[in-house]
Amino acid sequence: MSKDKHLFVERREQGDYAVRRPNSERASAVAPTQREAIERARQLEPNTRPDVERVRHTSVGKPDQWRKA
Repeated sequence: MSKDKHLFVERREQGDYAVRRPNSERASAVAPTQREAIERARQLEPNTRPDVERVRHTSVGKPDQWRKA
């Protein structure tokens, strides 16, 4: 098991969201919405802020970039 406590929330091809650890092959959790995936990531590692994949264009970023939750 990885000792890295950092988590990522990313959109999957199926349209739902995966909570993953760096270099993992499988998701730690899957949720239907980005908000629920962020909440699950915070439950898994309460003392860290997960990185969240941008899924749309905004004034501060575009898809395929990351932001802190």
